[in-house]
Amino acid sequence: MSETLEKTKTEPTLKLKFYSHATLECGDIKRTRAFFDEFLGFETVQMSPASFWARMGGDQVIVVVKTAEASGEMNFLNHNGLDVSTDAEVDAAYEMVQRDAEKWGLRKITKPTVVHGTYCFYFWDLDGNAWEILSNPR
Repeated sequence: MSETLEKTKTEPTLKLKFYSHATLECGDIKRTRAFFDEFLGFETVQMSPASFWARMGGDQVIVVVKTAEASGEMNFLNHNGLDVSTDAEVDAAYEMVQRDAEKWGLRKITKPTVVHGTYCFYFWDLDGNAWEILSNPR
């Protein structure tokens, strides 16, 4: 194994339990929650008039918070990854994203290609959050 790939275990400074959530901004809580529910397929729970939790396939949640003034478009490298099992499912998702782009305010939709060793594409939602749909076979 290459020295750059070897993992060395050191005691962490902080004794944390687990990574529980990430946070995204939105401008219209009702519309964004519908996008998460109806288009992306997340399970969502309205936690307050200005926030909801979104979860898919695990314990980690995304906390989506309505802000008066969004901080702008998410940087490409800070995207949110959504996995499917096959390249064909990536292609099918790409077609659906293109088909529903106007309805959900989706933009900057890239064509599927191999990036960092997996087949994927990217798009930005109505709130400027970046998403990647990628094949991640078992």
